[in-house]
Amino acid sequence: MDLLPFASLPAHKPRRFVPPGIDFGDWERIQPLFDQLEARAPRCDAPGIEAWLLDWSELSAALDEESSRRYIAMTCHTDNAEAEKAYLHFVENVEPQIKPRQFRLAQAYLSHPARETLSRDRYHVLDRDMRVQVELFRPENVPLETEETKLGQEYQKLSGSLTVTFRGEEKTLVQMGRYLEEPDRALRQEAWELVANRRLQEAEQFETTFDQLLRLRERIAGNAGFASYRDFAFRKLGRFDYTPEDCGKFHAAIEAEIMPVVRELQSQRRGQLGLDTLRPWDLAVDPMSRAPLRPFEEVEQMVGRTQKIFDDLDPELADGYRQMRALRLLDLANRKGKAPGGYQATLAEARLPFIFMNAVGLQRDVETLLHEAGHAFHALAARGEDLYPYRNAPIEFCEVASMSMELLGNEFLEHFYAAPEADRARRTHLEGIINIFPWIATVDAFQHWIYTHPGHTRTARTAAWLELMDRFGGAADWAGHEAARASLWHRQLHIFLNPFYYIEYGIAQLGALQVWANSRRGRATALRNYKQSLGLGGSRPLPELFAAAGCKFEFGRSTMAPLVELVRQELRN
Repeated sequence: MDLLPFASLPAHKPRRFVPPGIDFGDWERIQPLFDQLEARAPRCDAPGIEAWLLDWSELSAALDEESSRRYIAMTCHTDNAEAEKAYLHFVENVEPQIKPRQFRLAQAYLSHPARETLSRDRYHVLDRDMRVQVELFRPENVPLETEETKLGQEYQKLSGSLTVTFRGEEKTLVQMGRYLEEPDRALRQEAWELVANRRLQEAEQFETTFDQLLRLRERIAGNAGFASYRDFAFRKLGRFDYTPEDCGKFHAAIEAEIMPVVRELQSQRRGQLGLDTLRPWDLAVDPMSRAPLRPFEEVEQMVGRTQKIFDDLDPELADGYRQMRALRLLDLANRKGKAPGGYQATLAEARLPFIFMNAVGLQRDVETLLHEAGHAFHALAARGEDLYPYRNAPIEFCEVASMSMELLGNEFLEHFYAAPEADRARRTHLEGIINIFPWIATVDAFQHWIYTHPGHTRTARTAAWLELMDRFGGAADWAGHEAARASLWHRQLHIFLNPFYYIEYGIAQLGALQVWANSRRGRATALRNYKQSLGLGGSRPLPELFAAAGCKFEFGRSTMAPLVELVRQELRN
């Protein structure tokens, strides 16, 4: 697809099962490959079933890459009809056909007598994940999941299309973010209100889309025999190592350990700005009224300076990033028609990462690139794993890879700034870590409420959101902008696209802070553990992945308190 920013990439290993040149947009070409795998399975002995798994992995990776390529093209060009058509064709005509066939192959594997002779240590995680796949699959859910994906695409298309006219120029909402860092308070308020009002114009559409998603998800959970979508989602997400009750304890730990620091930082900010009260447009500006940090003017400057950070941090990581640049696996600049946000997508057959983001010249852009590069390093570290499911770790650990890289990379911000500004950027980042925990708790707790209150009204949903904002929202004064506060969750794409995928960021942030703490005691050892843990991919259970990185998989107050104190000490310094 010529809309992709990168050229054609070869498979990491030559195909031995999937024919070359196959059209993965044509189910009639794909179906015989599933037929062959299904027919072969009963005839396999123990070595044969392992070879069969590798052929299945090859097919799954090729299909995954096709899906990723179409998604990348669509998100890079939400205003391109050809890209949208190609993506929706795959979602509507290929993915629904794949799901039941993957289910049947999982059944064939789990029921195969030779499976019991395979190494339990090697295949424990695969067996566990396959059992969940078989347990949850329902044919009647396939069209519902297709509709869910299409509604998510509509949300992205609408979000990506929003612009405002600011002082005579059309700006995307992402581009408007830089004005919230301007010392001129009147300008900040003007920019903030313009964006907030633009979002409010679409509030009805966002609510309608979410209501449709909610109904679909409740039907999906019911079809699978679950009393609530929350219980279904926890099972589907493979949350074997923590429960909804653990999430509640995490929220409580944030309230007890993090919120006092948030209030302390906001009180300092209010005093430094000389204000009676903080308003929403006062939260991103430098409290000393210094000009905004401008780490770069052109995106290529950001790319080159980030390369220097990795050169200083670790030669192996630096080479991986250099390879991505050479293969044009980066699309980083914000533009109209580009979907919001940032992500790293793995091209599963080439076993190479692609980074997508919307850079506009903010320090946050540098943090985002470091973050997504951490995901990319994870994909590169697991390239040698031939079993496709094991090249993908649980999200809770994927985010350790990315958040650790933010903290480790920030040690070298002098490639972007003079020393005083580098320290200022590091302080901003650490304050951001403190401030993101309450938002994570808010988003996660909101989803717990949503999916355990079937049949709720929009009014009740809004009340639940506002109650959480009171609990975790800090001291900002929203007087006159109550409607914007009530609909603030519309901007959080995870609520629309990936239900319950958000607490992972908080769990992982605790892991990343542990990696950072370890690096301060000994960078070489911490980096070695970090890279070794990434190389495990998803082949080990979550607590073992954390342990390999030198971290505890525990996210209550006993783990949180010393890490919060470390951040407070660093902020004081």
